[in-house]
Amino acid sequence: MPSDQQARAQASAITPGRPAPETELAPTDRVLALFGGHRLSPGQRRIAQYITEHLTEAAFLSITDLAERVGVSQPSVTRFAASVGFSGYPALREALQPIALSAVAASPESREENRRNELQAAVDAEIGNLESLRRLVADTQQVLDLGRELAQSIPLTVLGLRISVSLAEYFAYAARRIHPDVRTVTRGGSVAYDALLQSREAGGSWVLAFAMPRHAKETLAAMRAARSTGLRIALITDVALGPLVDEADVTFAAATGSRLVFDSYAAPGVLSAALLQAMADADPQRTQTRLEGYEHATEQHDFFLED
Repeated sequence: MPSDQQARAQASAITPGRPAPETELAPTDRVLALFGGHRLSPGQRRIAQYITEHLTEAAFLSITDLAERVGVSQPSVTRFAASVGFSGYPALREALQPIALSAVAASPESREENRRNELQAAVDAEIGNLESLRRLVADTQQVLDLGRELAQSIPLTVLGLRISVSLAEYFAYAARRIHPDVRTVTRGGSVAYDALLQSREAGGSWVLAFAMPRHAKETLAAMRAARSTGLRIALITDVALGPLVDEADVTFAAATGSRLVFDSYAAPGVLSAALLQAMADADPQRTQTRLEGYEHATEQHDFFLED
């Protein structure tokens, strides 16, 4: 974690009124660099976004005024400053002010370009996540091996709690087209334990768990419950270390996009689709039979609009 003095030195790399080197970051990028590398809650990201989008004003606001503009409490602003490595809001504001002054010196066209590029930066970050995933699956054997194991687990249980529900339900929805018995667990506590125990007693051998930030304690509890029943655990998450990974038999780490208020999941989504492909290829005859049966049902019941 950088000290306040180090952060101020980085923020003051350009003296207002002095031409910036061509390689120097734009003011918006310099602010994002101060906030980068820290896991922020959605509420804290709102503060970060407000500061970034209203830099020339926000850098000179009192803590009371900033909290009011963002719509959060003053303690929330203090906690945000601590989360990005500062001793408090005054130290953060001191680091932001020279960046704000350099933004004032920039042309109106440059300021507008910086604002337009914020969403592009979020997309660029996700492209970087996908490139990392591409390197991860360069050796396809681990994906293929896990796909075969999941295909053979009848029933197959898919676990996803809180924000991870959407990924779990996407995977389960598609997997049901090629697998005879896919069950989802999207509630924690005793409900999760009952479902996991029933899956094991029905002959299941694997659970595929999704754990996206912020990682829920109840996800860890559910994984431990699954292990206690004798189920093996495959985990798709955004980190390669930690208590969730310690509970898993197989882990794939796919980074999430964190440049917006809520995370985006391009890499975990592509990884999920790749794992579904591996499941389909593990038993091609069953896959073909089930897909043909599904297409027949869609035509018979007229499920979809004509393309």
